[in-house]
Amino acid sequence: MSRPNLQLPITKIRVGCPAHNCGGRCLLIAHIEDGKIVRLDTDDRPDTIAAPQLRACARGRAYLRRQYHPDRLLYPLKRVGKRGEGKFVRISWDEALGEVSSQMVRIKSEYGNDALFVPYGTGSYNQLNGSHVARRLMNLFGGCLGIYNSYSWGATNIATPTVYGTLVTGNQRQDWLNSRYIIMWGWNPAEMRDGTNSDYFVKLARENGARVVCIDPRHSLSAAALADEWIPIRPGTDAAMMSAMAYVMLTENLHDADFVRTHCVGFDASQMPVEGAESYSDYLLGARDGIPKTPEWAEAITAVPAATIARIAREYATSKPAALVQGYGMQRRAYGEQVVRAGCVLAAISGNVGISGGWASGLGLQADDGGPHWTVFPLGENPVRASIPVFLWTEACLRAQALTSAEGVLGVPRLQNNIKLIYAVATNCLINQHADVNRSAEILRDESKVEFIVVQDNFLTPTGMFADIILPACTQFETWGVEDGWKYGDEVILQPKLVEPPGESKSDYQICADLAERLGIREAFTEGRDEKDWVDYCLQVFRSTRFPELPTLDEFIEKNLGAYSNPVTNPKIAFADFRADPTKYPLNTPSGKIEIFSKKLHDMGNPNEIPAVPKYIQEWENPFRAERSCEAAQSKPLVGQNAINHGGTETPRKPKEKLRASVSQWLAGLREKRPSTPPPKEGGSAQGEYTLQAIGHHTLARVHSTHANNDWLQEAFPQRIFINSIDAAARDIHDGDLVRVWNERGELVIPARVTPRILPGVVDIPQGAWWKPDANGVDHGGCINVLTSHRWTPLAFGSTQQTIMVEIEKRVGRLKVIDGPSTTSIVGVQNDLRLHLRLKRVLWLQSLSGGVQG
Repeated sequence: MSRPNLQLPITKIRVGCPAHNCGGRCLLIAHIEDGKIVRLDTDDRPDTIAAPQLRACARGRAYLRRQYHPDRLLYPLKRVGKRGEGKFVRISWDEALGEVSSQMVRIKSEYGNDALFVPYGTGSYNQLNGSHVARRLMNLFGGCLGIYNSYSWGATNIATPTVYGTLVTGNQRQDWLNSRYIIMWGWNPAEMRDGTNSDYFVKLARENGARVVCIDPRHSLSAAALADEWIPIRPGTDAAMMSAMAYVMLTENLHDADFVRTHCVGFDASQMPVEGAESYSDYLLGARDGIPKTPEWAEAITAVPAATIARIAREYATSKPAALVQGYGMQRRAYGEQVVRAGCVLAAISGNVGISGGWASGLGLQADDGGPHWTVFPLGENPVRASIPVFLWTEACLRAQALTSAEGVLGVPRLQNNIKLIYAVATNCLINQHADVNRSAEILRDESKVEFIVVQDNFLTPTGMFADIILPACTQFETWGVEDGWKYGDEVILQPKLVEPPGESKSDYQICADLAERLGIREAFTEGRDEKDWVDYCLQVFRSTRFPELPTLDEFIEKNLGAYSNPVTNPKIAFADFRADPTKYPLNTPSGKIEIFSKKLHDMGNPNEIPAVPKYIQEWENPFRAERSCEAAQSKPLVGQNAINHGGTETPRKPKEKLRASVSQWLAGLREKRPSTPPPKEGGSAQGEYTLQAIGHHTLARVHSTHANNDWLQEAFPQRIFINSIDAAARDIHDGDLVRVWNERGELVIPARVTPRILPGVVDIPQGAWWKPDANGVDHGGCINVLTSHRWTPLAFGSTQQTIMVEIEKRVGRLKVIDGPSTTSIVGVQNDLRLHLRLKRVLWLQSLSGGVQG
């Protein structure tokens, strides 16, 4: 007997992938049945190089699990225990909004608007959802303490303009197909994205004949899938290798002397803006410090063989046009400004600025026709003049009146009031994503410091655990929104409302509008518009600037377009006009030229930390202990037999067997050429007793901490610490063992992944895992920020969360399941690693399938 077909019709709607801070903006196809999303596919529109499909990665494809996760916040909550305990009771929206609005009024009356604070947050990042909506509310309420800069780009945001006078230093990505040589320096687009299809454009460039070199402490997915060669480097030493490359180019006359003479200042004594000051050539040749920055000098610091450094310098200088693309992890370190400026200078002296196939390095916002990026939803003007670097918000909770321009305060001579109220919207930066979690938690537990905290989010995150009131926000599938193409934005992507919000959750816009009503400013906040009306407004702004052919909202809906792309058939080149005529088209620098030497930095009078020319400066946490410095200087190249002739680990174009052989040879060479790290000292607290550098990469399992509770992604990409086989053997650590990781700031327990795909002396804990402390404060969630330092960079006041020294030891037992913000937790490592590798490969191949098919 046949069964009747009870299936309801399924509607397929193209929708923007919920915008977080992944660096990409992708398109999904939502299959909706009976008011519920039942499946997500990705972009199926026509596909060209000029306007490629916006294919989603594993995170976008796994979004259904986040959408219907059982831990979604459904109702407003009020704290009943101590801050941080996570004890809440359900309350009504009327009570929640009344409490939040009354506290805003009280703090404003008692302290002033500068005691109100909306922290940095990118957990929801389209035009009508996220922290910027709360900023509009605050601005209409009289303002709040402002912030500038970002966690991601702190050093490069400030350092790039010291060289070029702008952040727009990148050609449009289609121009990469004209490159002959590409260096991915700490850049990992296959995992952190940095623009939808960035990895695919590199793949196309390689297929078009470009040689691709990846310089990174770890053999990332980008190194595996996109590079011809992987060169492992010691973290925090990139500026030393760049300096040595510049030395080779100078001493072998490989630099573009004509371009340097006509377009740059500060390269040598003939073009110095300050008489008698140290030029860049002086620094390279050791004229002042007596240390020529030779490849041999850099080898002892970087662990990259001198021959490799010299070869890469020659290849980069002579394989024009060439592109040196910087990642951002290496500038989230002590003195992160130096590596940014050093990379820019390499691009300049090699003559790869302002040409097709080249790349000026630095931040790399793309050259285009101008117009607004990211936020076109109007925020209004903040009446509070004071603003602080985003990374220093905890200082403003503790000692605001001590903060002046010396700590990056802008707009006023010094702050007047400590932060007393925090309105945290779509952010986990109060706890999980800020440095030194234990320090942040201690500050927020003290109710005499920050008197009121409201958190607005989809889930009870580690930040939410410290809230006084929690407001449940709906997801981006449950409201209207629109987004552009992020950093490389050649698209506008619509986010129509697909389904109704669960429980009593509301959109960020609606919550802020309801608060505005309580505060008597609803009409000013909404301007009579709902979310759909504001989407139409944003589309009009885009149409009047960067997208003149952009469809109307009605056309988007009627034709189910999902996204609109500006086809790029003639890629724009950053600084092309300047290169053609530097007099007619000067840069926005004091000299009008590329400033290898910055008089502005020189005049700051801090040459040891903020030199006028880019230099390598040893970090305050580093592996160069006195008793090991001679050993490090005398150690032989950290590569195996496969790399003897060309200095790195060659990444094969196809067979896995070659990769296995290559890695085996490299590992064998390491065993012969470098003594293993000595066993750790129990309980050491001095920096010198920590023998391992720790880094935290962006994993496909998460967007920062978003998706940390998505068990689909955790199964594919389990949270583990990656440790080299040599370092593991010295500690009797085997693959899958639990290990204890600690320094003076904190401690965590995490499974180990033993691998040759990371440099000895370095461990990697993927950043973003949720903090789950036990009763003793030991984290069992794998949160790297229990180990990171709150110290900031000297020029940009940016994050240094990648400068970490740790120690590791084997631990017996299983990973604890800690009651916390989520009911899911990592329990251990699956025994069948092949299953995980197979699933990883499937998801990885899916993520690479964007772009032209063929």
